[in-house]
Amino acid sequence: MNVKAPLDEVRFLTVAEVATIMRVSKMTVYRMVHSGVLPAIRVGRSYRVPERAVHDYLREAFVEAG
Repeated sequence: MNVKAPLDEVRFLTVAEVATIMRVSKMTVYRMVHSGVLPAIRVGRSYRVPERAVHDYLREAFVEAG
């Protein structure tokens, strides 16, 4: 994440929510987390991804057509 927000302002998303936003499978999100492409924290047995990290990834991955 480029901008450090106070922890109480950080919104965390579940893997399922990230998959929906990115229009990919949950397995793809898990692969991105495990490979370090998307930062995440572990809560019990599940992962939470900062919403800002998802938006940053999509912004950086955007490719202009043509």
